[in-house]
Amino acid sequence: MKHIFIINPCAGREDSTSSISQQVEAYASAHPAFDHQIYVTQSPGDATQWVSQWCSRHPGREARFYACGGDGTLNEVVSGLIGQPAVQVTCYASGSGNDYIKYYGTLEDFNDLERLVNGQPHPVDVMKVNNRYSINICNFGFDAMVCKIGNDVRRKPIIGGKHSYTTGIIRSIFTSRSNYVRMTVDGEPFFDGHMLLCTLGNGRYNGGKYMCAPLSKNDDGLLEVNLFKRMSLLKFASLIDDYSHGTHINRPEVKRLMLYRQATTVEMASPDPFWLVIDGEMLHSNRYRVVNLRHAVTFVSPHPLSHQN
Repeated sequence: MKHIFIINPCAGREDSTSSISQQVEAYASAHPAFDHQIYVTQSPGDATQWVSQWCSRHPGREARFYACGGDGTLNEVVSGLIGQPAVQVTCYASGSGNDYIKYYGTLEDFNDLERLVNGQPHPVDVMKVNNRYSINICNFGFDAMVCKIGNDVRRKPIIGGKHSYTTGIIRSIFTSRSNYVRMTVDGEPFFDGHMLLCTLGNGRYNGGKYMCAPLSKNDDGLLEVNLFKRMSLLKFASLIDDYSHGTHINRPEVKRLMLYRQATTVEMASPDPFWLVIDGEMLHSNRYRVVNLRHAVTFVSPHPLSHQN
């Protein structure tokens, strides 16, 4: 098997190209049979194009792509290998969020190259969002503006890095708590009005530490739809801790403010274009169609971690 490391120099708070390359080459020196390649991305979207072209040039060849970055880098790599059953993907974590890997383990787990090389493959679902893809979480409304602000400040001291999402929350509280959307879920009317936020997920975590979809299973063919209605600032503030720990799903006083169900297809529309986030990447349109693709890619978790039920 070919092991290909896709390094995003813009991921995280600093460029980790040199550090990752040194670790990969050190591992290769200690394992002479380790067939590997390193590619450093040049611009946004470059990883998708490069991975897609590599797969086209090597049809049917077994390979494992290591997304060296955060959720955005993983998204780009996954998007380039859709429809390629011979290849696998994993994450050599070096981003500021790395939310998808929390489904399996910790940042430290996904920084252990030996365990990744000997990892366990799992067929997992991917969402198709218009003509793009998302392996973890799609979100819009308040969450989307939080992510946009978080991306803007992620390399700034104090308010950036692991605090980026919290910074986005604080700033968005005063501007983005009422967002109009019309939604259908599996062809049935679901919501039409002003809401706070909505997440669609195969993963469980968003924004670094928030367990927005605690019931999600990333291989069952179903995405989780979790919509919060418009609410007062005081009520919203009282829900943040539950939203962080995933306990919002079970609280009776929260259920009346929330719509939740599983689905295979979700459509959202609004008269004006609105931001939607796919794995940390921003889209801007007034209409989206999200279709869950069961077992679209094979994701590798570090040995001995296994699929979480």
